Amino acid sequence: MISLNNLRQNCKGHRKYKSYGKLNDRKMTEKNPLVSIVIPSFDGYRDGLLPKLLTSLKEQTFQDVEVLVIKGDYRGGRAINNGVKKSKGGIIIIMDDDTILAQKEVLENLVTTLKNDSTIGMAGVSNLIPKDAPWLIRRAMYEIPRGSSPLVKEIVDSDIAATACCAIPKKVYLEVGGESELIPRGLDPHLRHKIRQAGYRVVVIPNTWIHHLLPNSLWKILKQHFKNGKISAYCNKFYPELVYDLSTTHTNKFVKKPGWTYRILRYIGRLLSALFLFKWIWFSVEISNLLGFIWGYITVKKVICRGNKKQERPL
Repeated sequence: MISLNNLRQNCKGHRKYKSYGKLNDRKMTEKNPLVSIVIPSFDGYRDGLLPKLLTSLKEQTFQDVEVLVIKGDYRGGRAINNGVKKSKGGIIIIMDDDTILAQKEVLENLVTTLKNDSTIGMAGVSNLIPKDAPWLIRRAMYEIPRGSSPLVKEIVDSDIAATACCAIPKKVYLEVGGESELIPRGLDPHLRHKIRQAGYRVVVIPNTWIHHLLPNSLWKILKQHFKNGKISAYCNKFYPELVYDLSTTHTNKFVKKPGWTYRILRYIGRLLSALFLFKWIWFSVEISNLLGFIWGYITVKKVICRGNKKQERPL
């Protein structure tokens, strides 16, 4: 069983936490657990979604785990690395603090996949649109590329696997050097690239899914994508060698670093597609992302000081 009482109590008092990359409460057992679940969360609450995630972990069919919530670090990659350093499990499962586990077998399916195939270095799940979500969220997740991903019936090599919910053998994670601690965005493509370069597969497993929802209003969605564009500009401006391309569907063909000409033409193609298909949310998001990228490229600085601590954070 996972002891979540202390975790839940700490989440309720999230405003008291001002630490930098603080590790809070995990299950301690007489023997090392098979799985370590690492959840980066800046405030340890995420509008109430983190406590719900912790409760749903208690209901999973697989229970040989420890849960590590890393609080207070804006850098997700650094937070995850700190969690892995403290972990005792042989398998690392990474989750976002707003992930919704839609099945009780998610952990079991991920663990079984890795135990049965040593060639897999990263196993992800599908992100389905919940039928009971508000209309705007369902529509946005349908229209926006990578807003959701289709369910698969067999293990497929895929660029959709993401740290919203994925499993990685700890030895593989350490072998490839873990997450980048330099970039605040684009962590998943960089990690997937390193795992493939090391000779392992990156896959999505069958019949397993989560819900990873967009914000609950159009304004918040556009604001999020403006911020994403701004952070993308930061990465392209200061760490272009760490920026990798994204596929929008399951595929075993990956374009690592397309040129600017290709990227510009592709962006124009996405705008035209959104217009012709009457996908107005997708169109608005693309414009918002572009404006954020332009603004960010002009204004972002490499180091921002917060209090007495320096954090490389462009926003």
